[in-house]
Amino acid sequence: MTVSDLRIGEFLVALGERTPAPASGAAAALTGAFAASLVELAARFAEDEAAVTRAKVLSTRLTQLADEDAAAYAEFMETRSEEARRRTIDVPEEIAANADEVERLAGQVGAQLTSSVAGDAEAAGELARAAARVARRLAELNA
Repeated sequence: MTVSDLRIGEFLVALGERTPAPASGAAAALTGAFAASLVELAARFAEDEAAVTRAKVLSTRLTQLADEDAAAYAEFMETRSEEARRRTIDVPEEIAANADEVERLAGQVGAQLTSSVAGDAEAAGELARAAARVARRLAELNA
């Protein structure tokens, strides 16, 4: 079963288990996906269809990256190959890049809002920033 197949409660249980994955990479990716979904919400209120579309793409990709991160780390723990180690760096770097884009999009959308939904855009920016920071640190640690 992949991370994206789990219900939130099941993911939280899996995250707390003493297993190699899912771990902080998957958590960072899903945090970025949550942030992207908040951007989507805010963009709908801003009536910014381009931002809605991009936020949906980012949320989907970050969810996929949660699965890819868990698979990459599990493969590395099993094989200890250089190729598998490289994936434990590449995937978090892609998580960080996508989360950076979510943060930028959150700022762009938030600037269009005057309602209380602006707080959702701000929250999205903060969550995305945290996700990117965690993912970059994982890439450093795995290098």
